[in-house]
Amino acid sequence: MDDIKKLKPFINGSFTESATDTYSDSFDPSTGKIIARVPRCTAAEVNAAVASAKAAFTGWSATPVPKRAEILYRMRELIVEHMDELTYLVALENGKNWSEAQGDVLKAKEGTEQALAAPSLMMGDSLMDASKGYDTVLYRIPLGVCAGIIPFNFPSMIPMGWMTPICIACGNTIVLKAATFTPQSALRFAELYREAGLPDGVINIVTCSRHEAEILLTHPDVKAVTFVGSTEVGQHIYATAAANGKRVQALCEAKNHALVMHDTPIERTAAGIINASFGCAGERCMALPVIVVEETIADKLVTEIVKQAKKIKVGPAYEKTTKLGPVVNAAHKKSILDWIQKGIDEGAKLVLDGRNVKVEGYEDGFYLGPTIFDHVKPGMTIGDREIFGPVLCVKRVKNFEEGLALMNANPFANGSVIFTQNGYYAREFIRHTDGGMVGVNVGIPVPVGYFTFSGHKKSFFGDLHVLGKDGFRFFTDSKTVTTRWFDEEEAKSTKVSTWDGTI
Repeated sequence: MDDIKKLKPFINGSFTESATDTYSDSFDPSTGKIIARVPRCTAAEVNAAVASAKAAFTGWSATPVPKRAEILYRMRELIVEHMDELTYLVALENGKNWSEAQGDVLKAKEGTEQALAAPSLMMGDSLMDASKGYDTVLYRIPLGVCAGIIPFNFPSMIPMGWMTPICIACGNTIVLKAATFTPQSALRFAELYREAGLPDGVINIVTCSRHEAEILLTHPDVKAVTFVGSTEVGQHIYATAAANGKRVQALCEAKNHALVMHDTPIERTAAGIINASFGCAGERCMALPVIVVEETIADKLVTEIVKQAKKIKVGPAYEKTTKLGPVVNAAHKKSILDWIQKGIDEGAKLVLDGRNVKVEGYEDGFYLGPTIFDHVKPGMTIGDREIFGPVLCVKRVKNFEEGLALMNANPFANGSVIFTQNGYYAREFIRHTDGGMVGVNVGIPVPVGYFTFSGHKKSFFGDLHVLGKDGFRFFTDSKTVTTRWFDEEEAKSTKVSTWDGTI
């Protein structure tokens, strides 16, 4: 018990003991052991975090944009300096293997690097002589206090690559509600931001239940809410925060499909599917849990995927030879096991069963091996709903048209992929797929952070996406200024009317 950390919220630049008497457990998924006790922050503490952010906004928003960028540059250097530490922390609390955990941190660095472009991307527009003698300028200005609600699956990238850097580069302050399962990465980043010179109160982090988090959706001082999580919660957040006058971006569930055409190279395509389906133990909204395969190659492709999947090394996250780490905790593992049983009950053919995998020396870890269902039919929930685990479903179709229609019938549309050597089908797929992020022979079509992360349908609620130019638009408001000037003689001879307040 002496090794178990008792975490504290980060408010106004320091860690403060929570007044709560309710704590949750955070686990090392590789061993199954408790590594931290996570406070359920009180309503007063959430309100204090908002008050701290509001107080810091006055000075931070007045800080010149290049000066804000300088602090973010120092933060970028600290991420590089602490890369191994931050990578280990992600592997420890989330269960990603080493390279995946490092990728999580690198995405935080990438988001920070994009925020360095704030002096350019916050620029507005102008037009001289919009009317004779009148000049008009549009400025982009900070919003105020923003809130971010973080999921467990990317504890570095989402809070510290997506939510925080652009937000604060634009002159806002932020209150983050960290994921109960994986809060330590965000808290460590907050320390590094302090070291980089960020003023107290610009970043605040609380750990609380949904009940206390509701404060962030209705608080009059919170101007915007950014969220990543389930569709059910995302719809609630979007409706509640918008009804309270806030702008919202809610990134939600997915059930990404890939259409595999008959002309695709089998071995190479199988390797791409394996990486996309089982990487990060399937705990990512851009995972590839469904492939839609033309019948003429389905048997051959499934055989090759099973062959390659059997070679994947399952093991503890922080051992660098591990290819598939554990899922985040026991409750989530049970949820995935229930889904696998549901697939069997629905009549799908289980061609690779990962339920009984054992890792020597880590018998209490939350491990699942690659699991593959073939002959998944329309209407089977295992093929339509997000499982968020290392489970791949294979649907068989006759041709391109049937496959595309089947994919577009799904209510989620985060990403979609086609594997083909045919340029015509690739182009038609790009034009007609509902997916917001599209891959052609790319199993996980997540763009670099200079482009938006753009889900569609029930995968996203809001008007402006994260990252890219959308990110800067989301975290700023526009102010349009029209001016007119007179030379001295003209001013004497021209009668200028006084505006009476009417339009």
